[in-house]
Amino acid sequence: MESNKIGYNSIDEYIATFPKDVQKILEELRAVIKAAAPEAEEKISYQMPTFALKGNLVHFAAHKNHIGFYPTPSGIQAFEQELSAYDSAKGSVQFPIDKPMPLELISRIVKFRVAENSKNAEIKANKKK
Repeated sequence: MESNKIGYNSIDEYIATFPKDVQKILEELRAVIKAAAPEAEEKISYQMPTFALKGNLVHFAAHKNHIGFYPTPSGIQAFEQELSAYDSAKGSVQFPIDKPMPLELISRIVKFRVAENSKNAEIKANKKK
């Protein structure tokens, strides 16, 4: 049964599998993440579009009725108040597919994650010295 699963090699490949209206949302989200973390690497992780910089920053995925955004538990917790209007869990938030994406908020969450990963990488490097 596992062999029926699609294995994506790139974010472009992932986005191309969705209807045009969903592709547009995913491309907007991708552009906002790129702008907030220009040095981040694009990759596929857990079969989802992922941006990594000194570790995974954020993942995102399209679902039937929402776009899942996965900025780790710390990213959710840091913006808990602003994300309270959306369904969320420990490390994820669901943005309804039929409503405008909160792009400015997403940008701030990504910038928070960049700072957090940079700080953690620095701490790790200093421990090795």
